[in-house]
Amino acid sequence: MGFADLLDEVGGFGRYQWLHVTLISLPGLLMASQNLLNNFVSGIPEHHCSLLSNYSVHNLSLINKLFHFVFYLLFRYVEPQWQLLGANSSANASHAQTEECLDGWTYDRSEFLATTVSEWDLVCSLRPLKQMIQTIYMGGVLTGAIIYGGLSDRFGRRSVLIWSYLQLGVLGCSAALSPSYSAYCVFRFLSGMAVSGVILNGVSLKVEWIPTKERTIVGTLTSFFFTFGQMILAGLAYWLRDWRKLQVVTCAPQFLFFAYSWWYSESARWLVLNRRSDEALKSLHRVARINGKPEMIDKLTLEVLHSHMKKEIESRQSSFSCTFTCPVVYPVSLPVSRFSTSFAYYGLAMDLQKFGVSIYLMQIIFGAVDFPAKLLALGMLSYLGRRVSQAACLFLSALVIFTNIFVPTDMQTIRTTLACLGKGFTSASFTTVYLYTGELYPTVIRQTGMGFVSTFARVGSMAAPAVLILDEVLPALPSVVYGGAAVLAGFFACFLPETLNVPLPDTIEDVEEKCYKTNKQVKCNI
Repeated sequence: MGFADLLDEVGGFGRYQWLHVTLISLPGLLMASQNLLNNFVSGIPEHHCSLLSNYSVHNLSLINKLFHFVFYLLFRYVEPQWQLLGANSSANASHAQTEECLDGWTYDRSEFLATTVSEWDLVCSLRPLKQMIQTIYMGGVLTGAIIYGGLSDRFGRRSVLIWSYLQLGVLGCSAALSPSYSAYCVFRFLSGMAVSGVILNGVSLKVEWIPTKERTIVGTLTSFFFTFGQMILAGLAYWLRDWRKLQVVTCAPQFLFFAYSWWYSESARWLVLNRRSDEALKSLHRVARINGKPEMIDKLTLEVLHSHMKKEIESRQSSFSCTFTCPVVYPVSLPVSRFSTSFAYYGLAMDLQKFGVSIYLMQIIFGAVDFPAKLLALGMLSYLGRRVSQAACLFLSALVIFTNIFVPTDMQTIRTTLACLGKGFTSASFTTVYLYTGELYPTVIRQTGMGFVSTFARVGSMAAPAVLILDEVLPALPSVVYGGAAVLAGFFACFLPETLNVPLPDTIEDVEEKCYKTNKQVKCNI
């Protein structure tokens, strides 16, 4: 007997679980917006040096023609080059005297009305500051994974999740009022911390109330909220086209999530293992009542609860002081998989303007490709298991990335198609690894463990944009790095234990037992 049997007795995946999973998953519609927000709030409009201050408005149209072809450059002509006006002119202005854009820049407003780039002139020598916003945000997500992972194992999933909603709502909306670049970066860092709290605690709170058999399909289907979120972001960005308004619209709904999050029940597993069995019993009674099993309220007592979790209760003293004694490859495999998946995913998803088509259309395409990818992941997870699915998705994403290296740059349609395919496989890998991580770590340290491996995912997402700079050294180099990381992660994923239709582990001893069985099987297969 175990807690999984107890969940079946109080209704299995009943009415409560449907409501619980749906309400926790709804914020996922805007989590994708937070992670990919920089594509739009920091979009780079076409721009050129502003006119010389001593030219009149009468000459504005003419002068603009003379200066327009130097947009994206660091300099402008000191004097107008009138000889370039002729339709058939072959005049050369390469030796004309130039100067820096002393009067600022003029931005095209057809694609973006206002972005952080046009607000604070993050162009030319300041252009790296545009990507720095995303790096700082991901640094906040990393910090939040470390801090909130440990706090939720100590204070509970529910309380940290509720706080994270409030933090993201307040600080996210405050970011829209930022008077300076520095202030905006601070708000984005703190928002990133809250995003970690929402995602990590939401996953744990869902998984710990779901019966074993339903975990796969629920975990995969709820990931579609993130997919829809990517497409919603494209629609909102196209509608608003102003970074401050977009910032508010994507963060304000967090106050609604905060308001209804008080309905959530704390994880009964966590309550029992933290000597709060009375509260766990009340939560189980509540679940039984909502699921239409009122007869279980009288049958389910503290003695019955403790009998189902006898092994976990007996080992809880040692669980908190224990360390993993598994072979080194096991604790390495999950962090490497998370790092590589995030590394490749954000390498593809955070530079949409390079594809040469509308950034809004590209965001919708990148979101739409997740639908078949996640349906593929659902089939693989249900029939092939977690380990094979994770390794296969990583190897396939690496294959697509490597293939794209050999496609000529003028074949933009094929390159974009392969990029979408690679993004689909990395998305499927994300779906798999999120579910996998929640199933591999025991209840007593589940959030700490998820926070630990999430730090590697965030390091990957922070490193991904930096690798794009290697394109200036050798165009194929970023793809080689992304693909190589995916191959390495796929190899390590082969050593993870299978968790398909296996009850969630509650103690470290449960994990070690799985670990040694898997290690023995791998050795035999080799």
